[in-house]
Amino acid sequence: MGEATPPLFLIFKYRRMSKIALIDADSLMYYEMGAATLEEAIAGIDLRINTILSETEADEYMGFLTLGRCFRYKVAKTKGYKYNRSGAMKPPIFYALRAYLQQDPYNFISVDGLEADDCVSVYASQIAETEGDSYVVCSPDKDVLKQVPGSHYNYQKMEWVHTSDEDAEAFLWKQTLMGDSTDGIPGIPGLGPKTADKLIDEMPDVHTYAGIVIEKYIEKFGNREGICKFTETFNLVYMLQTPDEVLQCTGSSLPPLKTNNVVEHASEI
Repeated sequence: MGEATPPLFLIFKYRRMSKIALIDADSLMYYEMGAATLEEAIAGIDLRINTILSETEADEYMGFLTLGRCFRYKVAKTKGYKYNRSGAMKPPIFYALRAYLQQDPYNFISVDGLEADDCVSVYASQIAETEGDSYVVCSPDKDVLKQVPGSHYNYQKMEWVHTSDEDAEAFLWKQTLMGDSTDGIPGIPGLGPKTADKLIDEMPDVHTYAGIVIEKYIEKFGNREGICKFTETFNLVYMLQTPDEVLQCTGSSLPPLKTNNVVEHASEI
């Protein structure tokens, strides 16, 4: 007799148990670009990725890179987006590693107009709609770890971070108040993390966040300028979540997610 076909509900159950690692891969090249040789750098990046897949116990994975300028450069009017970053050329190993990650077996991708953190955010949101919490976001970036709901793996500190829906909402509005000095986003001058925490944490629920944040911008800049600066800052710190938002911000459709199988990956490295 032939092997019996499992019931559909068992197939569905197995599919739901599959875990997808979404890797914000920008930092990986920075960690290894100081290696003495390209071979050492490649060995280091292989080890880091294998550690991520092992620690997260992922069945599938996909990695994302930032290539070119994202849509935020057009949004930023008060100050240039990332105006405070050094424009110095990176060492050749950095670019060699980036090319390496785009080839077999990794096939890490970029999406025109998006940063890697937007990619993990929007694909995580799409997976959550159909597969529940069967994904894990892998990143050392605080914006990713704190603004995307779910269980995440910080591969720099090798630790897990859990962000609830409420935590993610609160962090977004705190960022809108104080901006992000790392990316050159000003926010409200003189309003730092402690004040932002106090304002948001004292609010009774998430439905009041937007009102208090807009109110603070108007207090500082007046009605018209306050609304304009609030809108600019919100659009700079907000991480995209839906294909419609991607299309609106970049003019391009979100490509379908094509993951790599971890078992096949292990046999190729």
